[in-house]
Amino acid sequence: MKFLDQAKIYIRSGTGGAGAVSFRREKFIEFGGPDGGDGGRGGDVWVECVDGLNTLIDYRYQQHFKAGTGIHGMGRNRTGAGGEDVVLRVPVGTQVLEEDNETLIADMTEVGQRVLLLRGGNGGFGNAHFKSSTNQAPRHANPGLPGEEKWIWLRLKLIADAGLVGLPNAGKSTFLAAVSAAKPKIADYPFTTLHPNLGVVEIDGRGFVLADIPGLIEGAHEGTGLGDRFLGHIERTRVLLHLVDGSSEQDPGEAYRIVRHELEAYGGGLTDKPEIVALSKADALSPELRAEKAAALEAACGRKPLVLSAASRENVDTALRMILRAMDRDKEEAGNQVPAVRDEEWRP
Repeated sequence: MKFLDQAKIYIRSGTGGAGAVSFRREKFIEFGGPDGGDGGRGGDVWVECVDGLNTLIDYRYQQHFKAGTGIHGMGRNRTGAGGEDVVLRVPVGTQVLEEDNETLIADMTEVGQRVLLLRGGNGGFGNAHFKSSTNQAPRHANPGLPGEEKWIWLRLKLIADAGLVGLPNAGKSTFLAAVSAAKPKIADYPFTTLHPNLGVVEIDGRGFVLADIPGLIEGAHEGTGLGDRFLGHIERTRVLLHLVDGSSEQDPGEAYRIVRHELEAYGGGLTDKPEIVALSKADALSPELRAEKAAALEAACGRKPLVLSAASRENVDTALRMILRAMDRDKEEAGNQVPAVRDEEWRP
């Protein structure tokens, strides 16, 4: 299945049905009076979070969604049927935004969550509604109210507990494949990963979801390479594992600073998340080179990095346990945040 994490679509709610102008006509009933029914209500447009989806590919081939029009009212006081609703089914983690692609309408984070996007127009009143002692034979009815319409954006941000960041060829996909059942594409050239991958990791009887995104390069926030559009998929994570390629000729400290600069330029609170720094591909380094590159990376990040190798599984379990501890600390801090209470409650 092709991965699609962003789509622009047009939605329109249904127009209400018109009221009817009708009079009761039966044999031996001389003054039947008005009996025109009301029009049916137009259909609504909903967005619903469902299980079993992990991409917005359904909205690649259909971009226009229109709810049904309400049925007109009929004689004998019959009200028209309501128009059929439109339900946009999206995966967990989808955000619904206005046409400006910035104003948030809804954030779909739980299966079963359902949000009304556009309300259908009301049906018009039939002439029976206007009957009175001074107007016993009204010959007019209301038309149905028009529906609403607009363009919206759907943006998918994957739900994961931890995220992998780093330059291309830093070993992120190899690490994900080593610790989970995920099968990302792995090759010895940059930008092997073209879309995010998720894997379920289990260690010490516990599990969490790990996200791997395409590598960042200098200038990604300006659109260089694959850009920074995929960083949205790690905005919801609790901790980041930053992998720096130890086998590269590039200085590890400079590689670390490039990625941190791109995270800062993107925003979204990524630089505020707990970060675990690791020197990857340690199996390809001699003991002297390993110590030299670890020292350069420590000088750049201000802490001692973890030296690991996904190929030989050196310190892989240690990295996973560090992720779990960081997640636990983040949850404790989030639970200890008590909302501020005003000293004096306002009273009328």
